[in-house]
Amino acid sequence: MKAVLIKDGKGPAENLYIGEVDTPSPAAGEVLVKIKAFGLNRMDISQREGKYPPPPGASDLLGVEFSGTVTELGQGVKEWKVGDEVLGLVGGGCYAEYVIVPPTHVIRKPAHLTWVQAASIPENFLTAFQALIVIGSLKENESVLVHAGASGVGVSAIQLARTYGARNVIATTSSQEKNDWLLNLPNGATHAANYKTQDFSEVVKQITNGHGVDVVIDFVGRTHFNKNLDTLATDGRMTMLALLSGNIVESVNLAPLLFKRLHIEGSTLRSRSIKYQADLIARFGKEALDKITAEEGQGPIRTYIYKVYPWDQVIEAHKEMEANNNSGKIILEVR
Repeated sequence: MKAVLIKDGKGPAENLYIGEVDTPSPAAGEVLVKIKAFGLNRMDISQREGKYPPPPGASDLLGVEFSGTVTELGQGVKEWKVGDEVLGLVGGGCYAEYVIVPPTHVIRKPAHLTWVQAASIPENFLTAFQALIVIGSLKENESVLVHAGASGVGVSAIQLARTYGARNVIATTSSQEKNDWLLNLPNGATHAANYKTQDFSEVVKQITNGHGVDVVIDFVGRTHFNKNLDTLATDGRMTMLALLSGNIVESVNLAPLLFKRLHIEGSTLRSRSIKYQADLIARFGKEALDKITAEEGQGPIRTYIYKVYPWDQVIEAHKEMEANNNSGKIILEVR
């Protein structure tokens, strides 16, 4: 089969190319899916650069989310049949014509979603759902702060927070243009701050009348950490998903953790156990999937596609994400 490979095993976007590899065969308890479209995520860039290896047992190929059709069943698989249209999540291997998947890691594609729209859902929405609902334990009328608000996970978390009844959903981004976009989404952020020109912790205090936020979703790390502690309300919860600004915080006042009874948890969905992922996918399928429509749909949660590339333009797609231009999801179609 054809797949996106990396010249020299790692390197810049220019090292990506489409080559030939063996088509995988499903073992017992696995399914083979012919991929129609796959999503681009920042972890793909990190893996391409040699900074984020796939978990043990996963494919070395890039890509963790896809949409496609089931083409072959391993022994013992009863819940799927050949021809089923699905979307799903794996530890790697989606930048290809075919991918092997545990049957628990695919969900039936809603008929109202295109292949491109379906491929935009798994990584973004499962990560956001885990961070906000499973770990963050969001409750109705609580306030939420979402950093990297215009990212795919950020947009998903914002909409999930609104759908689960949050009082204030505050986003941070790097530009007024992105803030305006988030504020104008049908179920978007209620407030937004430009972290480059504003102190988001002060913005949060003004919005919440000094109470702070109950849940923080953070991708940034070092530069935001102390302000996040200041921003959190008593009994607040913070889920850390990435460390984009660095992982070493030079000076931290630990007192807020103690006196505000803060809960801080890190999470990388890709490295979780198969069972954990399966349980998360099942819960998400029951609670949230049927609420998601396309951008022009009427659902309380919508998936926003920034740009679609044919997969032979994978270099351009990676460069677009590296430039931080996207508001919404970048998707590649296998043609």
